[in-house]
Formats: sequence, C-alpha cells, structure tokens
Amino acid sequence: MVKKVLILAGDAVESLEIYYPYFRCLEEGFDTTIAAASPKKLHTVVHDFVGWETYTEKAGYLIEANVAFEEVKPEAYDGLIIPGGRAPEHIRLNENVPKIVSHFFEANKPIAAVCHASLVLTTVKEHIKNRKMTAYIACKPEVEAAGSTYIDEPLHTDGNLISGHAWPDLPGLMKEFVKQMNN
Repeated sequence: MVKKVLILAGDAVESLEIYYPYFRCLEEGFDTTIAAASPKKLHTVVHDFVGWETYTEKAGYLIEANVAFEEVKPEAYDGLIIPGGRAPEHIRLNENVPKIVSHFFEANKPIAAVCHASLVLTTVKEHIKNRKMTAYIACKPEVEAAGSTYIDEPLHTDGNLISGHAWPDLPGLMKEFVKQMNN
C-alpha cells in the first residue's frame, strides 16, 4: 500500500524547505499532498545568509497546493511535513491547522518540522510540552515558551518529531523522516 504524506504550507513558504521534501517524498514513491488555506499556486521565498545579521529573502518559485486545510482528513495520511519560511506565522492562525497537527502527535505518526515550522507546533503546546526539538534560532523563545527544550543542533529526533534548524539540514531531516515512514 502506498504511504501518504501531507505537507502544510502557505504563501512565503521557504522554497528549498518545501521543494526538497516534496520531491524526496515523490522519489520515495509516497503519495504527497500539499495543503494550504485554499487550493492555489503558493508563492515561495528564498532565504539565504549573505553577510547580514539575519537571512535575506527573495521571491522563489510557485508550487501548487491542491487541498484546503478544512478539507484535510489527517487520518488518511501516514506522515506530516511542515516547512518553514514565513508561512508558519500565518498558517498557524487557521483553526484547522492545530487539529491536523494534533492528529499526527496523537497517532504517533512521523512529523518533520524545519526552521520556522516550530511556530506551527507552538499551537499544540499539549503535544510538545516536555519534548526536545531544534528550530531556527529566532524561534527559540517560542519553543521554550511552549514548554519544549530547545536543542542547539542542526537536527534532533524526539520520538516521532523530527526537527531541523534550517534548509541546509534537509538531507538529514528527510533521511530520518523517510526511515520512520518506512518502519
């Protein structure tokens, strides 16, 4: 039976953080769905580190979200990926997103979260309290305020929660995600 992966995204999702996992899942043969507030072409952004104190942002490619959050039936999926960028800031406000994310914690299904994706996880504090994760360093205060321990490493796995600091850490993040999906 083909495994199914759900990716939660929105406008300003980081390009590498959605494209790399999306294509890696397709390569693995997973049926992969991108969900957003509404089905549409999402605008991605490219974050880079070029001598500034923080990252820079440029417009990236478009990618199709083919299902709305309100239509997602999380029990139909075997794993969840939450990319970063600025999208997590606004998709976490959608009332359906915490319900979707909670299902994956409650069912102990693999969850991959990279960079600013931790902002989405803070909406389900009951599931991340007393857990350990990494995220983009600017998200450390939110991670800790939600009751999690921030791990200052590029990658961290705490049970079914696989977290990565930023897009350079995607190979390790996806290696662990695929491993958990195939178990």
